[in-house]
Amino acid sequence: MNTAIKEFINSVVDFSVDAVIKLIIVLIVLPIGLKLAKIITKKVMKSRGMQRVDKSVQSFMNNLIIIVLDVVVVVTAALILGIPATSFVALLGTAGVAIGLALQGAFSNFAGGIMILIFRPFKVGHYIESGDLGGTVHDISIFYTVLTTPDNKHITIPNGTLMNSSVINYSAEPTRRVDIVFSVHYDSDVEKVKDILLKQASLHEYTLTTPEPFARITGYSANSIDFALRVWCASENYWDLKFDLTESIKKEFDKNNIVIPYQQIDVHLDK
Repeated sequence: MNTAIKEFINSVVDFSVDAVIKLIIVLIVLPIGLKLAKIITKKVMKSRGMQRVDKSVQSFMNNLIIIVLDVVVVVTAALILGIPATSFVALLGTAGVAIGLALQGAFSNFAGGIMILIFRPFKVGHYIESGDLGGTVHDISIFYTVLTTPDNKHITIPNGTLMNSSVINYSAEPTRRVDIVFSVHYDSDVEKVKDILLKQASLHEYTLTTPEPFARITGYSANSIDFALRVWCASENYWDLKFDLTESIKKEFDKNNIVIPYQQIDVHLDK
């Protein structure tokens, strides 16, 4: 009886010592492994090959590599603890099914991120609009795309949503057309108005000569004649050109006594 108790105690001690040793090893391996994962990721991202890749792809790959390496470290730690590989694989499979059902939206966003990188409808630095949201693409991660608005707010949009909706990319082409409508009084000289519009457009440093600036009457409203001015410029100069022309043309109208009408009502009294 004493021998059996001694053997039991010895086996418990051996098991405890073995478990403690494994736990200590895991506590050492886990933080070191996670730290190494970050270092390896930084090294890969700073490599010449990765630096040649588009910034959108760099952002995506950075997130993907760190997640994969972290998973490898955690799996290694589990194997060191003595969890059988077959049991671990079975556990991962079961957990994968449960997680897959719970994270269908996340997988949709992941697939959306892959599609964005393949088809590249936009890149980091492009200004885009999707629905009623718009901003400059700040980051494209595995699951989300972050936009920065002109007033410096961040908008986080799921990649799945972006790939399943219409996206307007204002930065895709090197040039853009500035469209401005000017309304003048019916008594205004049509040719004079056109001359002012075209002259102001041609004088601006950001205006492209090809295609040439365009100015014509587009319609007649209740109180005014409406003129359209269309001017091409480099995409990055769009807002500067639009604001400058809007201000300079108003000043020229004032100098030439061309009135921009406001809504008014004529009242006639019948005796």
